[in-house]
Amino acid sequence: MFTEKKVIGILGGGQLGKMVLDVSNKWGLDVFVLDPDKNCPSSKLCKKFFKGNLMDYETVIEFGKYADIITIEIENVNVEALRYLESQGKKVFPQARVIEIIQDKSIQKKFYQNNQIPSSSYKVFNGSDEVKKGISLGELSFPFIWKASKLGYDGYGVKRITDNKSLEEINNCHCIIEEIVEIKKEVSVMVGSRESGERVVYPPVEMEFNKESNQVEYILSPAQIDNDIKIEAEELALRVSEKFNIIGIIAVEMFLTDEDHLLVNEVAPRPHNSYHFSIEGSYTSQFEQFIRSIMDLPLGSTKILENSVMVNLVGNKNSNGEVVYKNFDQIIGIEGVNPHIYGKFETRPNRKMGHITVINKDIDRAKKIAKEIRDTIIITSKK
Repeated sequence: MFTEKKVIGILGGGQLGKMVLDVSNKWGLDVFVLDPDKNCPSSKLCKKFFKGNLMDYETVIEFGKYADIITIEIENVNVEALRYLESQGKKVFPQARVIEIIQDKSIQKKFYQNNQIPSSSYKVFNGSDEVKKGISLGELSFPFIWKASKLGYDGYGVKRITDNKSLEEINNCHCIIEEIVEIKKEVSVMVGSRESGERVVYPPVEMEFNKESNQVEYILSPAQIDNDIKIEAEELALRVSEKFNIIGIIAVEMFLTDEDHLLVNEVAPRPHNSYHFSIEGSYTSQFEQFIRSIMDLPLGSTKILENSVMVNLVGNKNSNGEVVYKNFDQIIGIEGVNPHIYGKFETRPNRKMGHITVINKDIDRAKKIAKEIRDTIIITSKK
């Protein structure tokens, strides 16, 4: 398909990598994957699999030698190794400097502040003792949002702190404290950018979170917002992408406040859960756009094909071990239902095991079906 055959190396072999490989295999591309788990979802689909620690400097450099373009499907990778590979002429997208900012929420917030990107106010603390001291001195007051500066994902490392009891639940690590913002909705906007300078933006989607796990549970496409807010959200996401000067794709998560202001919450410089629906619901899926962007190919149309609702399938609260999917046959025949199972062998509480996208002209009907699916499918483990 391409006159010049280039090897893409992906750091991380989870479900995001698996869905990127669905596209790369369709296009006949050679993709190598590095992951610590030899049974990760991507291991059987890639051209060549390497087992290794994504945070180990030498491992990442050795892996990078085999690829022309190095990319990520998870932020927790060794940035110094990526910086070295860049110095050796390797293409690293997103760039090491972008990943470094995004790895640390305190640095990320400072970046927004320095670039006049609207975000909630925050304070930085070195640990739980400092947070408690801030409360005792009257510098902080309940309630607030606590976020670990590093290694947080899928709702982990984020807690709403309302009193001294919940304060005892936070980890003793470098963190940020954010003010609680009264919001109507949470939205996400995906932007794609390539080296030649082309940049495209997807219509905003609406995210609904599970109150217990703090994970995204449903995605509504398009977001149910006024057109003026839609345009503002797209413009803000483009500005964020431009300020980072990122090559690749970036999901910009935002709060829509009660006063109809948009605040950037955080970003992900890779495929993101909020745009999984795009496989069936958009002209160009986020995974295809990802490959186009890092290979400097013309970017695809971001228009939606049809209204859709995505629901995440996660392990139930009692699951731990070899996965079992129950009642799958009860939903597979419903019109507009598109299942995706990630191929993880073991489940645990709230672990993402798959998703289902429901396509329907009537988005309320799509959401009703998605809720029925969530209540029907049980993801548990063998006894």
